[in-house]
Amino acid sequence: MVIRHTSSNHRLDAGHRMRVLGGICLLMAASVLAGCSSTSRPDRSVTTGSIPRLSKPVESMTAPELASAADSIGKSYERNPKDRNVGMTYANVLMMTGRNAQALAVMQQVAIANPADREVLAALGKAQAAAGQLEKALDTIGRAQTPDRPDWRLYSAEGAVLDQLGRSNEARTRYRMALDIKPNEPTILSNLGMSYVLGGDLRTAETYLKSASQQPGADSRVRQNLALVIGLQGRFQEAEQVARQELNPQQADANVAYLRSMMSQQNSWKQLASKDKASPDNGTN
Repeated sequence: MVIRHTSSNHRLDAGHRMRVLGGICLLMAASVLAGCSSTSRPDRSVTTGSIPRLSKPVESMTAPELASAADSIGKSYERNPKDRNVGMTYANVLMMTGRNAQALAVMQQVAIANPADREVLAALGKAQAAAGQLEKALDTIGRAQTPDRPDWRLYSAEGAVLDQLGRSNEARTRYRMALDIKPNEPTILSNLGMSYVLGGDLRTAETYLKSASQQPGADSRVRQNLALVIGLQGRFQEAEQVARQELNPQQADANVAYLRSMMSQQNSWKQLASKDKASPDNGTN
């Protein structure tokens, strides 16, 4: 399948791009930057060393559950702040609750104790990106990568940071390097789709996100990104149906409310969708 990019008049102007960047990048951070450390993989729900047992992956937790997890893991971290597994898990939960500065402080301490650990460096880069230190995050993730054993998660994480810096061509190169190592990985496809959202190419974004959602192992974060892109094209009923899949009512209501907020604030997305529908030569083959 060959994907044709939209023409220049379908791209977002710089000002509007910056207005939506914050919300989009929150979704990107949730979907792929979280994948740059093994502590964000599904094994988080089991006991590892001194990490308290979590009832479920943090991405599927409600706000009260996340707060409880942060408190429990925080106590373990206080007992042994040099423990890499506890530190990385604690930092990840802190970021899920929006405490990015605290998460970065935690990872800085873990990195001091484990300066040559690739996973620790990757998690530090994730925390730096979440705290807005994007250039530092690029440097840290780059130091974690090794040419003889390249890690697809690091390429994908690097791409997400580059997208936040507005360097979309470089970002998409990194995503495709990641896909060369891990073909059809849903988190990579999702971030590649979100990269096209930042460029205003919603139809190409939807193609990648639909592909991501159909892959084995795709989690609810991928489908929430797809719901966002569908909603931004004005198909809100379809977006709501996607957003409510696999989530409990509280989480689904929160996501739908976010979609409505994005739609109400971003009128030019609707204009973009109208232009997109009116263009016969824009799409996929």
